[in-house]
Amino acid sequence: MSVAEAAGTSEVPEPGRRNRSSSPRQIPVVGVVTEDEDAQGAFKTMDLNRVIKLLEETDKDDLEEEQLKSVKKLVQCYQNGLPLRDLAQIFKILNLCAEKIENQPHFIESAFNILKLCGLPFLKKKVSDEITYAEDTANSIALLGELMKIPNSELRIQICKCIVDFYHAEPLKKHITGYQQASSSYKIKMAEVGGLAKKMVQSLALLENQLVEKLWVLKALQHLSTSEVNCTLMMKAQAASGICAHLNDPDPSGQLLFRSSEILWNLLEKSSKEEIIQQLSNLECLLTLKEVFKNLFMRGFSHYDRQLRNDILVITTIIAQNPGAPMIECGFTRDLILFATFNEVKSQNPLVKGLKLSNSYEDFELKKLLFNIIVILCKDLPTIQLLIDGKVILALLTYVKKPEKHKTIEWSAAQYEELQLHAIATLSSVAPLLTEEYMLCQGNARVLAFLQWCESEDSFFSHGNSYHGTGGRGNKFAQMRYSLRLLRAMVYLEDETINNDLCEKGTIQQLIGVFKNIIKSHDKEEAIVLEIQSDILLILSGLCEHHIPRKEIFGTEGVDIILHVMKTDPMKFQSGLGYNVLLFSTLDSIWCCILGCYPLEDYFLEKEGIFLLLDLLALNQKKFCNLVLGIMVEFCDNPKTTAHVNTWRGKKDQTAASLLIKLWRKEEKELGVKRDKHGMIIDTKKPLFTSFQEEQKIMPLPANCPTIAIMDVAENIRAKIYAVLGKLDFENLPGLSAEDFVTLCIIHRYLDFKIGEIWNEIYEEIKLEKLRPVTTDKKILEAITTASENIGKMVASLQSEMIESQAHQDVQNEQKVYAKIQATNKQRELASKSWENFLARTSNAKTLKKAKRLQEKAIESSRYSGQPPNAIFHRTDIKGLNTTVPSGRVVTVESTPARLLGGPLADTDIALKKLPIRGGALQRVRAAKTVNEPKKIAPT
Repeated sequence: MSVAEAAGTSEVPEPGRRNRSSSPRQIPVVGVVTEDEDAQGAFKTMDLNRVIKLLEETDKDDLEEEQLKSVKKLVQCYQNGLPLRDLAQIFKILNLCAEKIENQPHFIESAFNILKLCGLPFLKKKVSDEITYAEDTANSIALLGELMKIPNSELRIQICKCIVDFYHAEPLKKHITGYQQASSSYKIKMAEVGGLAKKMVQSLALLENQLVEKLWVLKALQHLSTSEVNCTLMMKAQAASGICAHLNDPDPSGQLLFRSSEILWNLLEKSSKEEIIQQLSNLECLLTLKEVFKNLFMRGFSHYDRQLRNDILVITTIIAQNPGAPMIECGFTRDLILFATFNEVKSQNPLVKGLKLSNSYEDFELKKLLFNIIVILCKDLPTIQLLIDGKVILALLTYVKKPEKHKTIEWSAAQYEELQLHAIATLSSVAPLLTEEYMLCQGNARVLAFLQWCESEDSFFSHGNSYHGTGGRGNKFAQMRYSLRLLRAMVYLEDETINNDLCEKGTIQQLIGVFKNIIKSHDKEEAIVLEIQSDILLILSGLCEHHIPRKEIFGTEGVDIILHVMKTDPMKFQSGLGYNVLLFSTLDSIWCCILGCYPLEDYFLEKEGIFLLLDLLALNQKKFCNLVLGIMVEFCDNPKTTAHVNTWRGKKDQTAASLLIKLWRKEEKELGVKRDKHGMIIDTKKPLFTSFQEEQKIMPLPANCPTIAIMDVAENIRAKIYAVLGKLDFENLPGLSAEDFVTLCIIHRYLDFKIGEIWNEIYEEIKLEKLRPVTTDKKILEAITTASENIGKMVASLQSEMIESQAHQDVQNEQKVYAKIQATNKQRELASKSWENFLARTSNAKTLKKAKRLQEKAIESSRYSGQPPNAIFHRTDIKGLNTTVPSGRVVTVESTPARLLGGPLADTDIALKKLPIRGGALQRVRAAKTVNEPKKIAPT
């Protein structure tokens, strides 16, 4: 930070003043100082240059008294505050006085009095003074650190008091005409710019045996360390190691330890944490911390001592995170393990003999901090032997049991519950490192018994107050969650001794039962329940993997819980509560607990498990596709799977084959494989090349290193899709479109293309290594390359034929549709023309008569003209009818549309039962009938 920037951030310039920046002039809101008022100011008569000149003279012997008088007059003149414009000269006078102290002790009082003035407010005549005199002010304040070198206790203490006053600014006691007080943070900012903190840290080296002065310096540093800038300066001056090394120095008041620990806290929080840890990670600092902690642990009984003890332990915990810290070498690790376990494991060590923790808040926090530091210490492998010697596993396992009412109450119910959860969480980190100790202490049996209690319906009210007890209020979910975490950590060691012991104790059946009970229970803590379910499935996967007998124990009940999870609403996968983790655990359990055991595979198929897998694949979520396809590949080894896969139908009647081909196209699009708009191969030499492979240059690799072409097989899902479709047989796949068949041609030849790609890599590597193969090998390589390219051309040709065939088929289908449309339109035209003729006959009598004549003429012309003799002619038409429709005894009238007659029920008794209000069926009218008389109908 520059001087101007620091000054600029200390206070916003007041309106009505113009500083040296380009800010615009604003309306004044403060009083304007007139020349008359300025003439009446308190600093009008002091000539500082004369004082400086007087102090600089050394050739006369009788000047001391006059110099002291001039300084005394200066102090009296500025007793209400120091103007910023005079600050540089005043501090120059202070420095001149300090230089004379060694030979003229009388100047100690003068320097002391000027230092007192430094604690007074700084005054500004103009708003811009803070920026104008920022550099002079910063240099002046930095001089305070230089003056700490003067071997005078009073001066040093006064300097520290002056610095402390920076952070406790008081308003002006007396208003001075023409001046106003500088901003409260101005001194602090200038101290940062001047680097005062660094010089104060360096002054500590001068105060080894001067306790009072050291305490004042620490007090000043405590205030200075509240700033990040100062903490950075102190860090560069190695403040952390210097202060920590003297934590245990004699101090009856106790201030040294308190202030030092506060400074260390600030340094860790507000500067580079890694650098501070590195400074503290030396033998001297750790030995000091060890002694301080031991003294506070064994002899500290006050509330203040216990708080300070816990602070020291937290600082130690932070240092212990550095693997290079000599925690073991200084003996601190052994003592911490002893203090962490002496309550649970009896020890004859004199450090803890007769020592007992109370149930106070500070001792409770201490116990949790000790558990926490054990987790950090166990990451350093040499610590393992100390953990064994300290019987840490036995101590922690004492908490893995049902809470009981003890005769002597050490902790409250809420405290014990929190410690219990913390202990089990600590075991999850420590027990995998101490498997022998875990088994000797019957760890599996204890955890399973505790898990059984968690599942039981015993009356127990959990407080759920702590971080570890989240979501466990009023239930046992927190205890169950951490017990399962511990089991998961042990199972994932793949130690057969531990896993066999678990299986012999019925862990598989017990966990399946717990899962079923969790499903039945409806609890609000959904995230906790999902985590418990995920851990159960992961434990079962670890136990059953590669063991057919254990898979048989898993049985159909285990398959049922897997199927239950797979039927989860897909919308919940986006909820963020943990359904994704549960689904991954479920897919892992399918792989480890079902595949390879044929009875369970058949049961899974029988319960439509493959349908659920394909439904999951149809969600088109990339994070699941790889794992689901891997499971599909394994399941396809079962001959019963093919029928299930071919039977499945998705949305819009999509088939499994169509879904897989769609996933292939999407994968190739993401990989940047070159295809045309129809999905055809563009580059027959590199039909499978991705954009990444195009960017990467082929380079020679050792024989045991996979090349880019080999890695491509594992890094995307194309190989798995090829394997699944290969198991289904590429022929007779249902529900495929022409586009699907075009893509299927590429999938069918995936293995041939990949082999050609690998051979091409081999050929290119030989060229790069400048090796010349023998003639026969060269011909073989060229033949392989040519064959691979020919396959690509053949596939491209086949794709072209398919596209052309599909285009031709589309044209034919289009023509059929057009022909159908034409026929439909023609029928509509004929019907329309017939209707028009019909309307003309019914609305115009002349047209009707003309049509009748044409009809009769047509009838006559169609009759046989020659009649045999004596033949009797019978007429088939009825005379007098003005109709052009065939007539008979019964006539069907179609002139009026059915919708106007009320429908087909108009001439029935049913229609007459209900009288319509408006419209409806017509009523039947009774009329006299004439026997053997034709029915007469009005012409239509």
